[in-house]
Amino acid sequence: MFMNKWLAASRIHSTATAIACFCLCLMLGLVSPGFAGEADVVGAKATETAPGVWRFDVTVRHADEGWDHYANRWDVIGPDGEELGVRVLAHPHETEQPFTRSLGGVAIPEGTPFVMIRANDSVHGLGGAEFKVPLQ
Repeated sequence: MFMNKWLAASRIHSTATAIACFCLCLMLGLVSPGFAGEADVVGAKATETAPGVWRFDVTVRHADEGWDHYANRWDVIGPDGEELGVRVLAHPHETEQPFTRSLGGVAIPEGTPFVMIRANDSVHGLGGAEFKVPLQ
């Protein structure tokens, strides 16, 4: 009986200690309150639909947590860093991961060898994996 009470008290103490450590790390900024992480571009395909006009089909992975933390857009960026197109994502995709969305009508300057696709989420902003798409 003594052993059972000791084990129960030990578990409570361990749980309380873990919670206290987590809260301290949170206050010090060592962990983020958003656990979903950054949005990653995991695939992209470019199709020229007219001379100098492109359509992009982009696949994004992000552990969306609802309206407070979700992948909310992706961008088409030229080699010089210029933003060439933006696809706004209108809602969380909690049950669809990864997900693919398209953006057409993107004007790309002639001779551009590639673009970068980057994703944004509502908590971290930019910062996840980007994807280089060659334009042929």
